[in-house]
Amino acid sequence: MKTKTIARSLVFFITCCLFSCQQKSETTNQNDSKQTESNNKLPYDDPEFHGKIGKTYADSEMDWPKMPTPPKDAPNVIVILLDDVGFGMTSTFGGSIPTPNLDSLATQGLRYNRFHTTAVCGPTRAALLTGRNHHQSGNGFLAEWATGYPSYSTLIPRSTATVGKVLKNNGMNTAWFGKNHNTPDWETSAAGPFDRWPTALGFDYFYGFNAGETHQYYPVIFENTVPVEPEKTPEEGYHFQTDMTNRAIDWLKLQKSMSPEKPVFMYYAPGAMHAPHHVTKEWRDKFKGKFDHGWDKEREITYERQKKMGIIPADAKLSPRNENVPEWDSLNEEQKKFYTLLYENYAGYFAFTDHEVGRLLKAIGELPDADNTLIMYIVGDNGASAEGGVDGTINEIKALNGISSTIEENLEKADEIGGPTTEPHFPIGWAFAGNTPFPWVKQVASHFGGSRNPMVVTWPKVIKDKGGMRSQFLHVIDVVPTIMEATVISFPEYVDGVKQKPIAGKSFYSTFTNSNAEEIRNTQYFEVLSNRAIYHDGWVAAHQHTKPWRQDVAPGYENEVWQLYNIEEDFSEAVDIAEQHPEKLEELKKLFDKEAEKYEVYPLDDRGAGRLTVPKPSPLGNRKSFTFYEGATRLPETAAPNTKNTSWTMEALLETDTKHKNGVINAIGGLGGGYVLYVKDGYPTFLYNFFEDNTTITSNKKLPNGMASVKIDFKYDGGKPGSGGLFTLFINNEKVGEARVEQTVAGRYGIDTFGIGEDTGSPVTKNYKAPAKFEGHIAEVQIELKPAVQ
Repeated sequence: MKTKTIARSLVFFITCCLFSCQQKSETTNQNDSKQTESNNKLPYDDPEFHGKIGKTYADSEMDWPKMPTPPKDAPNVIVILLDDVGFGMTSTFGGSIPTPNLDSLATQGLRYNRFHTTAVCGPTRAALLTGRNHHQSGNGFLAEWATGYPSYSTLIPRSTATVGKVLKNNGMNTAWFGKNHNTPDWETSAAGPFDRWPTALGFDYFYGFNAGETHQYYPVIFENTVPVEPEKTPEEGYHFQTDMTNRAIDWLKLQKSMSPEKPVFMYYAPGAMHAPHHVTKEWRDKFKGKFDHGWDKEREITYERQKKMGIIPADAKLSPRNENVPEWDSLNEEQKKFYTLLYENYAGYFAFTDHEVGRLLKAIGELPDADNTLIMYIVGDNGASAEGGVDGTINEIKALNGISSTIEENLEKADEIGGPTTEPHFPIGWAFAGNTPFPWVKQVASHFGGSRNPMVVTWPKVIKDKGGMRSQFLHVIDVVPTIMEATVISFPEYVDGVKQKPIAGKSFYSTFTNSNAEEIRNTQYFEVLSNRAIYHDGWVAAHQHTKPWRQDVAPGYENEVWQLYNIEEDFSEAVDIAEQHPEKLEELKKLFDKEAEKYEVYPLDDRGAGRLTVPKPSPLGNRKSFTFYEGATRLPETAAPNTKNTSWTMEALLETDTKHKNGVINAIGGLGGGYVLYVKDGYPTFLYNFFEDNTTITSNKKLPNGMASVKIDFKYDGGKPGSGGLFTLFINNEKVGEARVEQTVAGRYGIDTFGIGEDTGSPVTKNYKAPAKFEGHIAEVQIELKPAVQ
């Protein structure tokens, strides 16, 4: 009996154990299922409470929620992205501009000589941040040229979440410094909407500008979503590059002071080396006489140096000289002098930028976990820019409006080049030289001169091949999956409830430890403004379509000519073999079409200037009448009343007294172009700045005390864009001055903004000291747009 009892007890014990194990197994499977489901979406569900809730705290048990934390040993990730840099510009990759800090970084890690961008800035940045091709990310071209098609709206879809959002939701602190050209410009005012600003794209902190470029002495800066002004003037030594670097260093130090063990993600994207090329005379003069040999010789010098350094293969050829570039020896002495000054200035700007990036790298090297910091330094979002035109310019916005200056006029301001009163950009010859050994330039996505950019990667804990070279064919979309693998974080299937498009990039993590790692990318398409190419298994089919310096020309799609290159044997796309291999060319053209369909490239659109005039969404809607109040400042030109190519009036109701009769009423633009209505010594004054050709109307009567009206009326002549007209100034509806202008700005005033009650940034005129805040009270400013005079 006793034996049977023991046996029954044993059976019961075993049964209970089995049942318990089954329950645990089921619970574990359920938890695993929940964990898998949770990991597949961001943000994660709120953590479950595992404590106990009683009637009072005395019979309850606490359980703090476990918030997302980065995986153990995940590295800091720093992505540095420069702007408008050619493959053959830096000393690190065989160029003539000394970049000692980039050189030093390369000796600590790896250089990549077959890394590619999209060939233009905004699209490259969208692809970099999302890991999808630029058309998938809504950025087939730039915001200013946006059209109402999904691939060209410049509205990054919620289905292509950024790496910042994924890392942030996995517990990493994130920050973005410098350039943001991925928010549509009609959404960049201080009134928002803000759901496509960096702070909504996954970045805890943003300090920078929302445009393709900014004035480095008078930048349009936002801290998160709030406009802020520089703490110093240019005369006191202010430069945005230094300012943003200080902010980046301060942010890093703060993060590591609070949580030294917690990894961070920083995206550091200077406006450099995009125009305007702003740098002090001290830096510019370091290169005096260094480029007197001209751009043709510069190509040859760089090419030979690149071979000697092993940047390009010893048997690589120099691509043929472009017929659009004037031969240096054919230029007169004034041309040579001006063109050389512009490139000396650019070189000085680059050397200064390398210095500032060096300060950031030094701060990174002093972090407590510097050894576990992955730095990916992409030297340019596209190749060198030919947007300065055949002659270059010291007023970039004037040139972009299609108005040229003579060499003589430009040389009158030779000593000012690079300073606050100029907006310089070098001529096309230097762009082609800067992209040595490849053909073509920025925007021309068909050829490597537009899309091949240097990259340097360091990660002391992982990369031991210091100073090594990597030649795998890579694309900017490969950066995100590489960061994901390095941090051991997965990209989710859903973000904010939206199903995500698959990541198009592939990780090149394998190249960190193996110089002979297998190719990760066999196929990649390229397209910008109908310049297009397809890479596949060592072959490239390419069609060059538009010229960046001729935005007025849309070539159409008849009789297109394609080139064919075998880049396994022809590193620099120097020899077109389309005639020898017509079948291969046709095969690749069909493959381009397949990839274009897959990655949402169509419809092609080769209009340059024509796309600028395409109506875009606007916070102003179709209104013709506007009322503004004090405090309406830092509005981008696209969010301000468009007073160009039409008649208009502006009336301000002002309240002043004897001692407060100075300051700006309304201003838009800056020293390069714009208009301003202001009061000086009691006299209302209107100044129209047509690219530094100023027309001024000063009232013949003083502004009376108390409430008064000041009005400017413009009657536009009509006809072609940019025509003239008559400005008339009134006080309390009494005419107090008038002036006629023969030309007006047709396209854009510039890179500065619209404001009521002050002139922030670059002043429209030197007749006052910016911001010249209005001393009295502005009750309101009404602007009304009218039809042109018929």
